[in-house]
Amino acid sequence: MTIDDKIVNFEDFKYTQDIKFSNKQEFVDFINAGHDFLIQQIKTGQPIYGITTGYGESGCNAIVMQEAEELQENLYRFCGVGVGEYLSAEVSRIMLLVRLISLSKGKSGVSYDLLKRFEILLQNEIYPLIPSQGSVGASGDLAPLSYIAAVIAGEREVIYKNEITKTSEVYKKLGIKPYKFKAKEALGVINGTATMSAIAIKAIEEFEVLLQSTESFVAAIYEVLICDTTALEPFVHESKPFAGQVKTAANILEKCKDSKLTQAAFSRCENFQQKKEQNIQDRYSIRCAPQVLGVVRDNLKIAKDWIQTEINGVNDNPLIDPVGKRIYTSGNFYGGYIAHAMDTMRICTGNMADLLDKQFALLIDHKFNKGLGENLKLNKKPTHHAFKLAQITLSSLSADILMNTNAASLYSRSTESFNQDKVSMGTTSARNFAKQLPDLANMLSIGFLGIAQAVDIRGYDKCSNHLKNCYDEVRKKVAKLENDRRMDLDIKTVNKMLKKGKFI
Repeated sequence: MTIDDKIVNFEDFKYTQDIKFSNKQEFVDFINAGHDFLIQQIKTGQPIYGITTGYGESGCNAIVMQEAEELQENLYRFCGVGVGEYLSAEVSRIMLLVRLISLSKGKSGVSYDLLKRFEILLQNEIYPLIPSQGSVGASGDLAPLSYIAAVIAGEREVIYKNEITKTSEVYKKLGIKPYKFKAKEALGVINGTATMSAIAIKAIEEFEVLLQSTESFVAAIYEVLICDTTALEPFVHESKPFAGQVKTAANILEKCKDSKLTQAAFSRCENFQQKKEQNIQDRYSIRCAPQVLGVVRDNLKIAKDWIQTEINGVNDNPLIDPVGKRIYTSGNFYGGYIAHAMDTMRICTGNMADLLDKQFALLIDHKFNKGLGENLKLNKKPTHHAFKLAQITLSSLSADILMNTNAASLYSRSTESFNQDKVSMGTTSARNFAKQLPDLANMLSIGFLGIAQAVDIRGYDKCSNHLKNCYDEVRKKVAKLENDRRMDLDIKTVNKMLKKGKFI
């Protein structure tokens, strides 16, 4: 993929590893025009925020032109106050790319030379070592992005060849000279929403696998609990045509195809008199699953659309317009859209966890699982307990997820002498969304272990081809639970399969 001033599609961006930067002269001139206009304005003595003034509440402090470069150096240095766990090399890579895309729109007043520095880092797989905490998501991700600016200048540490190394040592080894920031350029690097966007992009990629796997789990529940597929019929969902709901119902119904376990649509009505103990319809967690997950699908699409707009937007301050000959002080670095998207995705994850918790409870409870027995036991001796504690672990994970669904965007903190008095908290929300996903993955891992055990009880030959495939994946690595044993290692094994998309 070649980066220039054009729109980058979310899906193309997510899977692209081969990144090139446009070297067409027209594009070089386009980028430099903004920087040249900015330099002209500085020479006139006009006060320009962050260039010939201090930052934030210090914007009343005048800076002479000769101090403009020193001001840029001090910016990334005093912003180096990140704490907490380090972001992964992959998230750091995405941050570089996201910031490059924004700066390539030509409205940040930076030079083409600076953008080439991003290309050098990406092509040499030099990823800044970035602490995950310290941003309130306004004025951009100042603390995290200062680590990119510092690395461009040859300072701090990087992840290079999977090891943490001093930037200066890597530069010396590869013959790269530290970069000297021109006026506005360090500010252009750190005034952005690249951290929250990168975390969101990586988390969304993982979440999509979990969502598709959850649909597979629901389809399996329909089979092993001998459920009625009437609730999945197209007529139902076309009558309330939310796109996500229609898609989810179709996915689940397709995965149940060829099953000899599910009860065919309308058959319960037809056989109602012959089966006195059979409820005319299934419980909400089964019957309403397309409605529950459909909302998630639609919110996922909104989140991806907002992320795509964000990474293609100019989230900087001030904005430079070399054509209209204007400099705009504004607030595009406010990460509100990412904050709200991630808050919503955390609520979606909570709803998925709650759904899985309810369905798994039905699966192991002999009062509701239609003959699968107590805790899915194969060994009927009273000294054995099978999935009893696995259900408790799964339920505890759902609580952990649900406790992390409060909207971070409502926790705005007044900072920096009340200059940043209303902030987005977008990075906090994105980090907390990412934190939910390992718990959801473990819930699903336990879920698929239970499904495989239920297949052993119901009979493999009665299952749909899709459920047989899921079962086969589990049983390649994990034996059926005939006698009580530790299951934590089984959960880890299935978790690895899940992340590879084996249950989609």
